[in-house]
Amino acid sequence: MNQLDIWMLAIALAMDCFTVSIVSGVIVRRWLWGMILRIAFLFGLFQAMMPLIGWMATSHFSEQLEFIDHWIAFGLLAFIGGKMIRESFGPEEEQQFNPKNLHTQLLLAVATSIDALAIGISFACTGYREFSQIAYPLFVIGLVSFMFSLFGYKLGVRFGKSIARKLKPELLGGIILIVIGIKILITHLMA
Repeated sequence: MNQLDIWMLAIALAMDCFTVSIVSGVIVRRWLWGMILRIAFLFGLFQAMMPLIGWMATSHFSEQLEFIDHWIAFGLLAFIGGKMIRESFGPEEEQQFNPKNLHTQLLLAVATSIDALAIGISFACTGYREFSQIAYPLFVIGLVSFMFSLFGYKLGVRFGKSIARKLKPELLGGIILIVIGIKILITHLMA
């Protein structure tokens, strides 16, 4: 895998983080440094760690992971998205989807990075035998996901006020998360 391939792979993996960060910015509607740095860090960390886990696990049970990783990602995203949609129809004080919540951020980080397990498996299958060989790709994946998360959140905050006036951000966010889950599921089932 050459440099360009690694950067393109990192950008592709960061798209889900980017989208979820936009939704988080739309919901929160203000720049909260601590929250956005934490969510961007978690997204970057999980996007980098999942390929490492996939790479390490390949010799033991790669086929089992590859068989269910997309179902896990779909299930998590559909659960979170469904909860957001349900809460969007309740009274505003009862809405509990909160991107500022660490538990929510961890769930989103895991859900958006599950498909990166397959990347780690592909690293092992394409000749990456030592950690030193995958350290750079993992760094690039984490860095790009971190940066895209920051940028996505900024876009969400920037346009969130106008979007929130027209529709419920939680409803939009829930739909987007479910669509991401369906995309992951279809992509893996078609492969």
